[in-house]
Amino acid sequence: MAGQAAASSSFFKKCGLPLAVLAMVAIFMAPTPADLTTAGHRMLGILVFAVIIWITETVTYPVSASIIATLMILCLGLSPDPQDTSKLLGTSAALKTAFAGISASGTVLVGAALFLAAAMMHTGLDKRIALFVLSKVGAKTNRILAGMIFVGFVLAFFVPSTTARVGCIVPIVLGIIAAFKMEKTSRFAALLMIATVHAASIWNIGIKTAAAQNMVALGFIDKQLGANITWSEWFIAAAPYAAIMSVILYFVCWKLLKPETMEVEGGDATVKEARKELGPMKASEKKLMLISIGLLFLWVTEKTLHPLDTTTSTVLAITLMFLPGIGIMTWREAQAHISWGTLVLFGIGISMGSALLSTEAASWLAHQLSEGFGLAGMSVFMVFAILALFLIVVHIGFASATAVASSMIPIMIAVLQGLDNPMLNIVGITMVLQFVVSFGFILPVNSPQGILAFATDTFTAMDCIKIGLPITIIGYLLLLVFAQTYWKVLGIF
Repeated sequence: MAGQAAASSSFFKKCGLPLAVLAMVAIFMAPTPADLTTAGHRMLGILVFAVIIWITETVTYPVSASIIATLMILCLGLSPDPQDTSKLLGTSAALKTAFAGISASGTVLVGAALFLAAAMMHTGLDKRIALFVLSKVGAKTNRILAGMIFVGFVLAFFVPSTTARVGCIVPIVLGIIAAFKMEKTSRFAALLMIATVHAASIWNIGIKTAAAQNMVALGFIDKQLGANITWSEWFIAAAPYAAIMSVILYFVCWKLLKPETMEVEGGDATVKEARKELGPMKASEKKLMLISIGLLFLWVTEKTLHPLDTTTSTVLAITLMFLPGIGIMTWREAQAHISWGTLVLFGIGISMGSALLSTEAASWLAHQLSEGFGLAGMSVFMVFAILALFLIVVHIGFASATAVASSMIPIMIAVLQGLDNPMLNIVGITMVLQFVVSFGFILPVNSPQGILAFATDTFTAMDCIKIGLPITIIGYLLLLVFAQTYWKVLGIF
């Protein structure tokens, strides 16, 4: 079965690019709908191209970003100007459109967040925090499970990169498994690793700065709706949901992947030894801890005690890290830990989404989606229920939540705008739909952190489905409950 799966994956990777090109060309050759501009028609082709190469992973994500940017420059540049169809838009104007997302506040925040995550990894502060939490839970397996989930919660405040957080915790989990003399193929190993991955995804929902894909949605909300959601506003709306999902995760994991033993002998000693190896807290860690706590304070008090937005305060913190006399790390040390490709993908993803909206391709697609599901005559709650389910199903085909947000959130915004309901809180519902984008629970390939953990061979794809499917179903139902209760009180619904 594994060989067949690998062969199937290889086939899709080989065929993905030509299939994407064929699909795009087929859309270009089709007659342009009467209610759509030529530029919008071509953006539809580029969107389909992007979705196919992202789903098949026929090229790396950074390369896909470069290809998409090039297609936007050429295809939009050689399209009639929507403002004056007698002349072409021109490649210079199209170039600005293709790279507009690079300068978006969301992209700047992601870049700053990557540096903060790099500082955590460079100093080892993330590992120290994780081991400190684990040192307090004891050696009983149920407490270790709860400890791993709690570690995911704590690190989400300080490490604004899901992959970095899981990358920090995975070696600790492997160390615990080895020290406890458990097999990597044991249920205990699968339990801890899957819980680690899912806890990270759940707190991507709970904390605005925990994941890059959140910044994609916030970028669209800022550019297209002219609204800014503060760190505390996001936290008040999302944290209760994430907290309940964390408890659900604990019970689902414990019930469906119950470990072979209830207590592991020597567990406390293992964590203690790992903390001893770290040695006393270094000066760089203390400085980073102070900066991180200060940054968290600025995030929480945004628009109440000061006028700084999330991006500005984060850039300020990163600048402090590089100043002479503070010296947490040098630029050379930092850049080795930065995923520049992620940053490029993020910026181009925002550019593509913005172009879909500005060329009215997103609104045209939204109209088709609305008619297909009959959304026009439905209540706001039913529209949300259908769109949330749509996003969950679509995400199964993607390995990147950033890609899902880049391609789908503009369409969601256009659908909501098309309902033409003055009582509709488009900003709030778009934010909640973004929560759904973090639902990468079902398959290990639905998120970079899932792929990272899957590579440890501690669990199978079936183990992931066994936990991920019920978590997804419960998570969806809980969304509906919150939409009718808590989020209604907050004025989102």
